[in-house]
Amino acid sequence: MRILVTGGTGFVGSNLTEELMKQGHEVIITGHDAERKPAGFKGKYLQPSFIGLDWDEIGKIDVLFHEAAINDTTLMDKKEMFRANVDSTKELFTRVIKDGCKQIVYATSTAVYGNSPAPYKEDEGIEPLNPYAESKVAVDEFAMKLAKDHPDVVIVGLRYCNVYGPGEEHKGKRASMISQLADQMRKGNPKLFKDGEQKRDWIYVKDVVRANIMASQANESCIVNCGSGHAVTFNFLVKTLNEVLGTEREIEYINNPYEGRYQNYTECDMSCAKKKICFVPEFDAASGIKDYLG
Repeated sequence: MRILVTGGTGFVGSNLTEELMKQGHEVIITGHDAERKPAGFKGKYLQPSFIGLDWDEIGKIDVLFHEAAINDTTLMDKKEMFRANVDSTKELFTRVIKDGCKQIVYATSTAVYGNSPAPYKEDEGIEPLNPYAESKVAVDEFAMKLAKDHPDVVIVGLRYCNVYGPGEEHKGKRASMISQLADQMRKGNPKLFKDGEQKRDWIYVKDVVRANIMASQANESCIVNCGSGHAVTFNFLVKTLNEVLGTEREIEYINNPYEGRYQNYTECDMSCAKKKICFVPEFDAASGIKDYLG
């Protein structure tokens, strides 16, 4: 198949592109050199982004995987966030459908749930706490309306929940806390917000790639969670990292400067993903960290 991956040099996009190439697909990517070009990629590589693309160069595609976005939850510039994440997505989806694409998979986020009680269910508790989350709510609403207007097109949104794994190193402060804690622990003691008992649902990037590919084979439009389905504490992460890295670091607890707009507990109900796209995660946090850093 002929496939377009936006954000193909990003964390999830580059991992996804590598797997699609292994499967023998013709892959076109958008991205830029400041990120991570997929290993061995020899297809069309369009820069700097999907905004203003030469659509004649792309031509008809069979599947769109839309991974590109501003994903900095601390960015408070709502106008810029919506320009990059919402307006560009609307233009992209409308254009590929016009050119004959029938399968669209896009990255959304469990940030849309804010501090709603976990475990999250897709049709409950939408309470965005920042412009990033608000932009993802807007994209979800647009995508499902577009799907209703085009019943011959299947659009699937994957609500990512704390993705980690190989290929995120270029992200700096936007890298997962698993990656950041590992970097800290190679040099000294890790720092956590008091008291380290905040819980997160972590999903390994290899599972995210599988979820994307399974979503591209779905028969109906939907939005589903994309997590492991099991939350662990930051204290657990440090304990696991000490075991995997062979270190004995002590945690240094600090005050949380993001109180009031910080998710203290994230966990996904994965029953809808199993039902709608047949996706069941293979890695829990411990096995994923071992595969990643062991």
